[in-house]
Order: sequence, then C-alpha cells, then structure tokens
Amino acid sequence: MTMSLKPHPLAPSPTRVIAAFAAVYLIWGSTYLAIRVGVESLPPFFMGAVRFLVAGLVMLGLLVWRGATLPTLRQWRNCAVAGTVMLVGGNGLVNWAEQRVPSSAAALFIASAPVWFAVFDWLRPGGTRPVAWIWVGVFVGLAGVLLLVWRSETIGVNGSLDTAGVLALWVATMCWASGSLFSRYTEKPGSSWMTAAAHMVTAGVGMAVISLLLGEWKGFHLGSVSARSWAALAYLIVFGAWIAFSSYVWLLEVSTPAKVSTYAYVNPVVAVFLGWLLLGETVTARMAVAAVVIVVAVVILTWPRRRAA
Repeated sequence: MTMSLKPHPLAPSPTRVIAAFAAVYLIWGSTYLAIRVGVESLPPFFMGAVRFLVAGLVMLGLLVWRGATLPTLRQWRNCAVAGTVMLVGGNGLVNWAEQRVPSSAAALFIASAPVWFAVFDWLRPGGTRPVAWIWVGVFVGLAGVLLLVWRSETIGVNGSLDTAGVLALWVATMCWASGSLFSRYTEKPGSSWMTAAAHMVTAGVGMAVISLLLGEWKGFHLGSVSARSWAALAYLIVFGAWIAFSSYVWLLEVSTPAKVSTYAYVNPVVAVFLGWLLLGETVTARMAVAAVVIVVAVVILTWPRRRAA
C-alpha cells in the first residue's frame, strides 16, 4: 500500500481493501507470538510505550516532512481518546495478560471482539441494530474459535486460567471494540496515516505514564533484555504498527465494523498455522474443521447484501 496524504476515496479500490484485510488478518495473527516473546524480558507497558512512540513519532515526522497538515486540537483530542481506549486499554492489557496467560488462550478471548463491536455499535447514539445475519456470523465465528483452541494444553496449567489475566483480556477486548468505534464515528484527520500516527503517539505517552506508575523501571536494565525480545519489539513496530495498524485504521473508515471485526476470527487460525510452521506443532482434524467454520463466519459477515430501498 502506498502512503497517501489525501483523504481516501469514497469508493476505495477492491485491491487495496483486500491488501489491507490481508495485512490485518495475517500480521496480527503473528503478533500474539511476538508479544509473548517480547514480554519474556521487557515490561509489558514499557514495551508498548516504546512500540507506539517509535512507530507513531517516525510516521508523524515522515508525514509532516511530506507536507501533511497536523491534526487540529479537536482531532488530537479525538485521536487521544481513541488511542488511549483502543491501544492502551486494548493492546496494553494484552501485553500484560500474556505474562500470565498462554497466547492461544489470549487469542480465544480476543476473538470475542465481533460480539462487542456489534453490541457497542448498536448501543451508541443513533447506532445500527444488528440484523440476523450479523448475529449468525458472530456466533458461528465464536464457535469456530472455541473448537480451535478449547483444549487443556492451550487454556492454561492443569486446565485452569489465571483469573487476573482472563479479566484483563475481557476488558482489553471491550476497550478495543469501543475505541475502534469511537475512532470511526468522530472527527479525525483527513489522512488515515495521520490518524494512525496520532493514535500511536498518544497511546505511547499513555503507556509510558502507566509504566512509570506501575514501577516497571525499578530493577529493570536494558542489558537484561534478550535479543529475541528486541527482535519481537522491532517486528511489532514495523509490521504490527506501521503496516497492520495503519491498515486497520483505514479499514475502519471505508468498511463496516462487522466486516473489520472478522480479523478476530482469522488471527487464531494464523497463530495455529505459525505454530505448525515454526514450532512443529501438530495440526489435527479438529483444527482443520475449526478453520473451515471460521472461514464460513467471515463469508457470512463480509458477503455483500443489497440495502433495502
């Protein structure tokens, strides 16, 4: 995708839409593994602060250098609210939870995002009441994800989950959905790239403040960070933030919440595939069936339907 400083067209190119969905589907499916590796030796909110400050400031500087107009105060405020709720509350809590909960279990809980997208989009002022086919797609997708990851070796030690980690993931999912919808329906910069940069800069500041308040710096030394954690952080900045998150912000503008939220169903499938490809994990028949069910859910939610006259 080429960087454009102009507002996106009302009828975006299908090729560009497909490329953006591919980035969100495939790259974000791999970030659960990257986050897990990163928090092995990096404090979770410190890692998030570095990730989004570096990604956001570099993108912001590049956009200004190319002649982009900075957001107005109102747009900065809206981006700060969306970035704080969506990235600090959403991504930051996932970082923290993955110290206590396996990444596959994290994918299970995050996969409930389409439910919250549908509910919050309905409850907002002037919201859209979900029609039957949206609810069908939402729950078919959840069924596929449950089938995919519901096994003792993926939900925690001795079949139990860390309560604090589970609660953090539920809150993270609600934060991500509500922050995404706030970003979609409020005034923001004309360029989706500038919107993404503003989200990341404000979120990075918020995570840095939380990191200081939690005392993550106490006893922490950069020399203790492993090479694989640094590599994971670099991957999260380049692929997770610059490419996937920018694509996600653009999709929020040009597509519907129900369609965009389908990433939550596909990411666990990608995670299983990467486990097989990189870690030699076995892919069972049940996993294959679950993948088919998830694809069916995505088709239900994204299949074009004519609007009533």
